Amino acid sequence: MFNLSRKTIFAIAITVIAGGLTAYLNGQNGSPGSRMPRSTVETGSQGAPKDMVWVPGGEFMMGSDHKLAQLNERPAHPVRVNGFWMDMTHVTNDQFAEFVRQTGYITTAEKTPDWETVRVQLPPGTPKPPADAMVPGAMVFVGTDRPVSLNDASQWWQYVPGASWRHPQGPGSTIEGKGAHPVVQVSYEDAQAYAQWAGKRLPTEAEWEFAARGGLDQATYAWGDQLAPDGRPMANYWDVQVQPFPVVTGGKIEVGTMEVKSFPQNGFGLYDMTGNAWQWVADWYRADQFTRQKQQSGKRVLDNPAGPAGSFDPSDRFAPVNAPKRVIRGGSFLCNEEYCMSYRPSARRGQDPYSGMSHVGFRLVKDD
Repeated sequence: MFNLSRKTIFAIAITVIAGGLTAYLNGQNGSPGSRMPRSTVETGSQGAPKDMVWVPGGEFMMGSDHKLAQLNERPAHPVRVNGFWMDMTHVTNDQFAEFVRQTGYITTAEKTPDWETVRVQLPPGTPKPPADAMVPGAMVFVGTDRPVSLNDASQWWQYVPGASWRHPQGPGSTIEGKGAHPVVQVSYEDAQAYAQWAGKRLPTEAEWEFAARGGLDQATYAWGDQLAPDGRPMANYWDVQVQPFPVVTGGKIEVGTMEVKSFPQNGFGLYDMTGNAWQWVADWYRADQFTRQKQQSGKRVLDNPAGPAGSFDPSDRFAPVNAPKRVIRGGSFLCNEEYCMSYRPSARRGQDPYSGMSHVGFRLVKDD
């Protein structure tokens, strides 16, 4: 599985000027959110926060030792989390639009990139790009017109000036008629700003995985152990039996996000915990975090782990090992049986917190 980030943006920006693409990154463009006025969190039946469900908390095995599990998902280890409210769905375009309408917030993809937040994602000594290369925009999945080797994601991703949450595929694209789709092209910083306004917070990685499993401890998928029970897809992912990834010509599949609630709820009443769009969580990303947690707890159950103090990712050959990254979870519409396979509740990866992409969104939680 590959990671994308603004280090690629600027590798791309430099490449555009110099003549070629050099790095495939792990995120996108961003800038810190200022303090936002808060919304009033509406309540539903019996005082429940509107459009949220109660996740009761409990003990579970976090991570996986399954044959499909990547090294960063191992080992499985016992964890306990307290109960919390969680958004029933991803935050949608309509919901994010209301936030922007009320606050005037400008997302990171809509601002000129901040070199200091980009520099830390690049090898030491990387020169600053010319000012005319520092343009607002984001990474967009563009696909290919024929089957290609899956070891070079720059073939199907492009940095597109003008791409943002309003225009996820770049200028000319729109979210009109897609109000119930997950908002994408939002960075960790954007998600934090929305959370502050909504009076909520991003879930910890442990909370997210507990919720995603829906009570099915150590099941391969959020709905059980079969990818498509009785031939029925249970999430929005790329079906390579219909069309090879990342080919977008031919029209055999519709590539992109789908409306939330397009598939059945899990055991906690949550929709689309895997597939559709990746989801930001609160924790810093360390590739070895589950090993560290196992060592920390020994045979004891680890209570409410809050994640590491910083990042560590030796697998990313384009960035320093301690380049800042936050965890994203759940996979997206691009995941498939031949590439990524992150529509599993234990799957995880790190992403530049100032970057968003056309397949990354979020959902929030709220304490009781």
